[in-house]
Amino acid sequence: MEQMFSRYQPVALSLFRFITGLVLFQYGCAKILKIPAESMFSKVEITSLYGAAGCIELVLGALLILGLFTRPVAFIFSGEMAFAYFISHAPKSFFPVVNGGSLAIALCFACLYLATSGGGPISLDAMLRKKT
Repeated sequence: MEQMFSRYQPVALSLFRFITGLVLFQYGCAKILKIPAESMFSKVEITSLYGAAGCIELVLGALLILGLFTRPVAFIFSGEMAFAYFISHAPKSFFPVVNGGSLAIALCFACLYLATSGGGPISLDAMLRKKT
């Protein structure tokens, strides 16, 4: 069983990076581009803290989807998600299930893992590495 699953690990890493980037990218789209129109983000201004986070999520989310500069991008995202948790969620309650911060925690550690493991074989990083 171990051998059967372990051979798919590199492709699973690329898929994990892609989906993590997609989740973050969608928040950037909702905050900055208002797509999809979500009432929670309807009043976000680009000059606000949420607007700055949206810009980061939009641009760096796209880079994570493509697998370009994966390690530094994921490291920045890990910090952003930790910051988001402690600024927006933790003051509401100690418990993530109560304060709504479960996704921020999960994304923080998902990005920390990507920062240490890279983007996988299906990424622009891997393609650029092969050319040099």
